[in-house]
Amino acid sequence: MIAIEDIASHPDFRPLASLQHGIATDLRYATADNFVGHSVYAGIDCAWLRREAADALEHAAAWLQERRRGYRLLVLDALRPQRVQQRLWDELQGTPLTMYLAHPERGSIHSFGMAVDITLLDPAGREVDMGSGFDEMTLASHPDHEAEHLALGALTPQHLVERGWLRAAMREAGFHGIATEWWHFDFGDRVAVRRDLPRVL
Repeated sequence: MIAIEDIASHPDFRPLASLQHGIATDLRYATADNFVGHSVYAGIDCAWLRREAADALEHAAAWLQERRRGYRLLVLDALRPQRVQQRLWDELQGTPLTMYLAHPERGSIHSFGMAVDITLLDPAGREVDMGSGFDEMTLASHPDHEAEHLALGALTPQHLVERGWLRAAMREAGFHGIATEWWHFDFGDRVAVRRDLPRVL
């Protein structure tokens, strides 16, 4: 276990501000612009990733820049300490929204600094339209429902193209998406992360 207050001096973590290739950061849980409607970080500096995930994110950004000039990655969430994960769980317990959270006992991959929530910025610096917003906890956000939403007209072909670019860049760098959130990517194997790496409190 590592306390979030000790991260700045820990050699295994990198600040998001150190990332190259024009990666932008807008940590939504440090603001009210998220699905719970208020800041859950309460002044905690969560703009960090484990070094291996940070290095891979730079690789993803470079891959994207080479193939789609002017487009950049925007990090919406990175390291989420266990105390914050517990706070979110307690606040949402008893609602259907807990399906979008890892149980605190098991631990979110975010709490190990090995997951990112991320989207694309276009050449004008605007967030790309992905067909649903970040933290929009509806089926329109689920990658595993995209084909039917396309057939029903809830998503457009362009939405799937943009999601495809994001996934391609992240997969190229070794990240893996999940079935329920187009914006969430884990780095490394979840079982190994939980077994082998320290959780940030």
